[in-house]
Amino acid sequence: MQELGRLEDLPLEYCDALSEQNLVPLWPSLRAVLPPGKPIPRTRATRWSYSAIKPLLLKAGELTPIEKAERRVLVLANPGHGLEKMQASAAIYLGMQLLLPGEWAPAHRHTPNAVRMIVEGEGAYTTVDGEKCPMRRGDLILTPTGLWHEHGHDGDQPVVWLDVLDLPLVYYMEASYHVDGPRQEVRADLGRAAFRQGGGVLPSPLFERSAKRYPMLRYAWSDTRAALESLAAAQPGLEAVQVSYVNPETGEDTQNILGYYALMLRPGQSLPLPARSPAMVFHLIEGAARVAADDAAFTLEEADTCCVPGFSKVVLRNTSADQPAFLFIADESPLHRKLGVYEVRN
Repeated sequence: MQELGRLEDLPLEYCDALSEQNLVPLWPSLRAVLPPGKPIPRTRATRWSYSAIKPLLLKAGELTPIEKAERRVLVLANPGHGLEKMQASAAIYLGMQLLLPGEWAPAHRHTPNAVRMIVEGEGAYTTVDGEKCPMRRGDLILTPTGLWHEHGHDGDQPVVWLDVLDLPLVYYMEASYHVDGPRQEVRADLGRAAFRQGGGVLPSPLFERSAKRYPMLRYAWSDTRAALESLAAAQPGLEAVQVSYVNPETGEDTQNILGYYALMLRPGQSLPLPARSPAMVFHLIEGAARVAADDAAFTLEEADTCCVPGFSKVVLRNTSADQPAFLFIADESPLHRKLGVYEVRN
């Protein structure tokens, strides 16, 4: 490969003249922005232990009242990007959020898309666009771009969930902002019950589809787990027992930038994944698992989370010989496909 000229090879007065005109020579930095063969990721394979996070999160509940925090979150920051950047990958933000009994996190809406994967606790809820969504372990709740949402807690134990947002990308685009709002009025029936109880049919009054961009906001873990178990039983030879969280009307991804999936590993199963361009996040809902990504490997206990960079060869293994393992996965696939840079390497 041809060696390119360096910045220090240029006369200082020439560099100063460029700077005065807000100009920068490309060739000294060309290999950095267009490396040969594949990207050089800043994202590092990183694991966040829930057993280490939980006491720090509960301590945050003692130190900072919800009125001073608005959203009481510890950000899962990837050291490859710098902890101050508060991002897990180029396009994924992760945070562990705590809501204590009796607390209310006020209504707002914002441009980044968000989902909530419930980690533990009972009695909390998220109200999204007027729909009150109970929060139970393993549930996935959408708070899409532009929709009002707030969190409340009527129970007696702390509730914790994993936030997943496309905040890094929206912030990079200089499109990130929020708007505060009043407490929402909960509406009893918004027509979304038909999607949750679907049975293969969808409401289509006068043969027209719903005008709602997000016809389903809560994906109950009880339903998702049952779907995975049914799939595994029906197809015992199926290698990857995985389902995608989709818009029930269109079959497309639930949101525009990040994709979400649930995966079941049979007892003792080892599952190799192809090297793909998007970064991936793995969150263990139930069981025990090991995630190996190129030169890194992590053992996950329940509620642990890890992130691997794009183009990593990943192997997932259920470390239990007699119990299945269930993982929630988030990745950047929808964004990569829209940009035309999605790639798989075997």
